[in-house]
Amino acid sequence: MSLVGVPGSTILGRADVAFVEVFTAEEQRSRTSQAYFRSAVGGRLRYVDHEIRATDAADEVVIAQRDDNTGLLVRTSITAARGSRVLRFQHTLENTADTPIVLTAVSSATIGFAASEDELDGFSLATADSEWLAENRWREEPLRHRLPRISLAFHGQDGRGHFGYGSHGAWSTGEHLPAGILADAVTGEAIAWQLETSGAWQCDLAQAITGGVISLLGPTDLEHQFGHRLEPGGTFTTIPVAVAVSPDGRDGAIRELTTYRRWLREPRGPADSTLPVVYNDFMNTLMGQPSTEALLPLIDAAAASGAEVFCIDAGWFADPEIGDWWATVGEWREASSRFTHGLGQVIEHIHARGMRSGLWLEPEVVGVHSPVVAALPDEAFFQRFGRRVQEHDRYHLDFRNPAVRAYLDTTIDHLVAEYGISYLKLDYNINPGAGTEVAATTPGDGLLGHTRAFRDWLIETQQRHPSLLIENCSSGAMRADSSLLSVTHLQSTSDQQDFRLYPPIAASAPATILPEQCGNWAYPHVDMTDEETAFTLATGLAGRLYLSGFLDRLRPEQTMLVQEAVRVHTSLRDRLPLAMPFWPLGLPGWDASAICLGLDLGSGQALLVVWDRNPDASTIVVPAVTGAAREIFPMTLDPWGISTDDEGLRLTTLPGCTARVFLASETSE
Repeated sequence: MSLVGVPGSTILGRADVAFVEVFTAEEQRSRTSQAYFRSAVGGRLRYVDHEIRATDAADEVVIAQRDDNTGLLVRTSITAARGSRVLRFQHTLENTADTPIVLTAVSSATIGFAASEDELDGFSLATADSEWLAENRWREEPLRHRLPRISLAFHGQDGRGHFGYGSHGAWSTGEHLPAGILADAVTGEAIAWQLETSGAWQCDLAQAITGGVISLLGPTDLEHQFGHRLEPGGTFTTIPVAVAVSPDGRDGAIRELTTYRRWLREPRGPADSTLPVVYNDFMNTLMGQPSTEALLPLIDAAAASGAEVFCIDAGWFADPEIGDWWATVGEWREASSRFTHGLGQVIEHIHARGMRSGLWLEPEVVGVHSPVVAALPDEAFFQRFGRRVQEHDRYHLDFRNPAVRAYLDTTIDHLVAEYGISYLKLDYNINPGAGTEVAATTPGDGLLGHTRAFRDWLIETQQRHPSLLIENCSSGAMRADSSLLSVTHLQSTSDQQDFRLYPPIAASAPATILPEQCGNWAYPHVDMTDEETAFTLATGLAGRLYLSGFLDRLRPEQTMLVQEAVRVHTSLRDRLPLAMPFWPLGLPGWDASAICLGLDLGSGQALLVVWDRNPDASTIVVPAVTGAAREIFPMTLDPWGISTDDEGLRLTTLPGCTARVFLASETSE
């Protein structure tokens, strides 16, 4: 079976590309190459039957194929979410034979694009590198930089090379983002995709005589030490992937995925939909060393600034005499010696100031010096070669194990009942490697099982506590994938503490994260100038304003800026869940001096956040804006110069790192 076309696209789909590529320990490719293409089993799959299902939200077709040689039956679910040009793909493989089959890789989607080798010349490819403190670094380049012209027709064969990128270990977005975009300069169309897993994944591009091939996979044997032994009668389900098409290029394809992500996600009641302003005491502030004396003035200042949730970050569970508590985590009970009259008194003060309370937690790890190490059985931990996996003085828990889930259920229930918290910041600060061999064919198989069990646990936790908001964090955004974002409320977009380096991260985040989930830190400090204070606050206004910093120590002028930013955010936040991102200056380079994120708010209006990191005053032309624009933040500092001409919105900035937020009309997006 092949995906031969998609409505509205002239470049996606081709009959010579098998849609499902299946690799086993016995059989890999029918024609050798380095690509995940032309698998022996995939080429033999033949149609059995299909079923069409329809709901108010989506149309779905389930197609069954069978390989008579192996007895593998593959059921493919293709879902079209209403209101978007996006298809979601997922396969379930069943072993109908009487002997086991070891799967080593299965593509969730393999699709041809372009109709010939020559047509690939007009394509550009956008992919994003990502790492701690430098997330979302998109690169747009000619596809030929990755798939060179090698005259395949002259040789009469498909190519044998490929361009691949993916993840390693448990940080799904720690090296690259599980997404990509192909844009065709000839037709103006674009194809965009995302892989929906918090475990391992692989994206593969190759070329044939007939054109290009995209293959999107979960864990693989070669890259991730994956293999899954499929017993007779057993089933295995691939990771979901989504593919969008748009006639409107890169931004149009991302707009389609944005619509799809909202369809995929289930907002959990008014506590979520109101998008409360969160203050967190960590970034450039207490840095994991809270106390009653340090917290009380921050609570008062956060409340005065308009914050609606106060989250006590890491350290609340650790005796201050320990110093570095990294290797002791896991018990998640308050350190009474840290708080003069107990943690409960501090949280009561948060509630008395009209805010909801939150706590930091890292549920998947246990420090090597934690008493929990001896309290849980060996099979509760990731293991390799019969030993517990240790990474940076920590062990990793396996959420497939009932004892692990029971322990964390008790922990969450206690925190909610004892303190009345309604916000959890769930962090994830180690990468344990390939996975675990416990109850798994291979380590990669164990990791996939754990990530799915952890996601299920998140859903079950919120079912027990429907008012609980959950922030997804992992050393910033090392695990900011759609699988977890579809069941959480807010994503910390970075741990970057230098306010000058944060703009390209925040501006690019909506390419893969919903604007209403982009938690961009704004951390004013008394040593900042007023312009620098406005700069960090503008970064926060590029999504969900996420406050931190010693607000109690600010100059009056800075306090006014913080309060102003909160007012601007709260006046616009009800429109964020409908906003569509666009990038009039292109997806920003890491070192770009001028950066612009646009959020189409509907009704002919757009929010524009513009940063200028040039040390000198400069002129920035924003080509997407042809109508009026007015500066809405900051209103208490000297404005930038604004004019509009045939080229677009012309902005004249001020010297130094400066940023402004505009409300514009008549955009071309």
